[in-house]
Amino acid sequence: MADIAFLLLIFFLLVTTIDVDTGIGLQLPPAPEENQEPPPIKERNLLNILVNSQGMVLMDEEPTPVNQVKQKVKAFITNRGEDPELSDSPDKAIVSIKTDRETPYNVYIDMLDEVMGAYAELRNQAAQAQFGRNYGQLEDDSEQQQAIQDTYPKKISIAEPNQ
Repeated sequence: MADIAFLLLIFFLLVTTIDVDTGIGLQLPPAPEENQEPPPIKERNLLNILVNSQGMVLMDEEPTPVNQVKQKVKAFITNRGEDPELSDSPDKAIVSIKTDRETPYNVYIDMLDEVMGAYAELRNQAAQAQFGRNYGQLEDDSEQQQAIQDTYPKKISIAEPNQ
């Protein structure tokens, strides 16, 4: 009886899969060199998003519902210098995200999904217009994919949380 129990235990240990938390996949920029000053950034090219401890999303200090973040980010990135309050061009647009230590995790993830979704939609639209396919259908590391990334570079700054 002990042998059978031992064999069953080994069997279940071998065939059971364990879910591994993967986290949020972000590509980090290269580390700056020592004594290197950060490049100057025009204020209009920086979209500040703050998720406070109450779970409110503030875009440039204006309360914004999470479901409107994507549209505002897209408008900011695609402005091309038309509105003096928004970015000069997509390659100069930087989205800065900041949180408090007590920020609700689900609100932060929802807001981050909206920002990433804005870039995904812009890249899909550009790929459709230029190559007749969605961005995800382009070959990895191809010239076409690189051209879309150059058109809409994903410049997201995630700042340290407030104390």
